Amino acid sequence: MSRSLNRVQLIGNLGADPEVRSVANGGRVANLSLATSRRWKGTSGEQQEKTEWHRVVLWNNRGSNLADLVERYCKKGDKIYVEGSIEYRSWQDKDGQTRYTTEVIAREVILLSGRGGADAEGFTAAKSAAGAPVKATGKEESFDDFPEALDAEDDDLPF
Repeated sequence: MSRSLNRVQLIGNLGADPEVRSVANGGRVANLSLATSRRWKGTSGEQQEKTEWHRVVLWNNRGSNLADLVERYCKKGDKIYVEGSIEYRSWQDKDGQTRYTTEVIAREVILLSGRGGADAEGFTAAKSAAGAPVKATGKEESFDDFPEALDAEDDDLPF
């Protein structure tokens, strides 16, 4: 049996505020520019860094209001987790040139940046029973509460 998987998981920072628009069928779509970075030491020992930019598309559909979520709670510089799939598209521009793009079509978003202050809230737009964003409850946790989480040298994160 042949199986395949198209799954992307990214943790990065927004390069700009979300661009949200309405489409002809009355739905809404948001576009994000997400930066992921990795660091390493070069052959001569100097620190190197490479940043990759990802185009992320979020739709309001099937009970999931991801476009509304990022419009309301995200801004340039915020750190987010995105899970989705890769999609390749091509189209003809107004000059007749064929254009190509690679996009991540988001299915889940978790806001990782705090909103500041004691009443900061976290939201997850996951597949919940109601299909709506789920509000995190309880005490907000930080890496300060789990210092061993930052000690691992062999994590597989690209930054």
